[in-house]
Amino acid sequence: PEGRRPLAHSGGSWPHTLWGRGMSVVIVTGLSGSGKSTALKALEDVGYLCMDNVPVVLLPKVLELAEGAQSRLALVVDARDKRYIGDAADVVDSLLEQGIDLHVVYLESQPKEIIQRFNETRRRHPLADTGDFASAIVKETYLLDGLRDRADLRVDTSRMTVHELKQLIQNHFSDTDDRRMSIKVASFGFKHGPMTSADLVFDVRFIANPYFVERLKESTGLDPEVSAFVMSQDGVTEFRERIVDLLEFLLPRYQAEGKAYLTIGVGCTGGKHRSVAIAEYFTTEFGKRDYNFVIEHRDRRFWTKVPRPE
Repeated sequence: PEGRRPLAHSGGSWPHTLWGRGMSVVIVTGLSGSGKSTALKALEDVGYLCMDNVPVVLLPKVLELAEGAQSRLALVVDARDKRYIGDAADVVDSLLEQGIDLHVVYLESQPKEIIQRFNETRRRHPLADTGDFASAIVKETYLLDGLRDRADLRVDTSRMTVHELKQLIQNHFSDTDDRRMSIKVASFGFKHGPMTSADLVFDVRFIANPYFVERLKESTGLDPEVSAFVMSQDGVTEFRERIVDLLEFLLPRYQAEGKAYLTIGVGCTGGKHRSVAIAEYFTTEFGKRDYNFVIEHRDRRFWTKVPRPE
């Protein structure tokens, strides 16, 4: 664009370097309001280190610093970088010439859709200083024209939902294993506070408490004897089967909706016996399925009593 300032290194092509080899780099760009934040979050969910609003002049330096520490990097470059955005296409060309595995994703949408989105969110368009969205969109389209020409994935998000865009990005850039939903099963004790971060909570206080069995009182749900005691109680087998059926119904639907993480809380009174044994069971049972399962015992710090000072 006329009047743009040259980069500090101008006067030839970008200096040839050997860094950046072995990394997968995705540049997300496009019109404001077209869904770049959603695309960046989708890439983060499949293991990319993500950075938003990266000035073009810093791109080579970011890749240099990330070398060896990150294998996958995603960066948003757009018209918020008013000073150097006009040089973005030249920088991309130079990086590609160096053999860096770089992909450009360009998101766009119909002007009326973009204007509606900005009106709904009441956010300012970076180029609409006077509130003239139509002129700002035209100007932004012009500034990003070089990047659009170099994009290997161009997406019109006008009629797409957030979930559809997220799924499209993840299907394009993730391996099959990476698209599996990550599920955390966490045991906890209600007396130490509710599990506010859980998407699903199952209360197992209906099970007889091993705490009141002298030989089991100081053990935990990780102890085979405690686990056997819990599993042998009336109604536990039916409870387990019902929950397994419920989760088998829910999990594929959560995943299809684009949910990347799910936290399942299993609570008892103290978070030491019943909830631990049941959480371990669910993790073992569903670890056989096509999901990434991890387990956490939130209130483990309370398992060992610390003597009070005299």
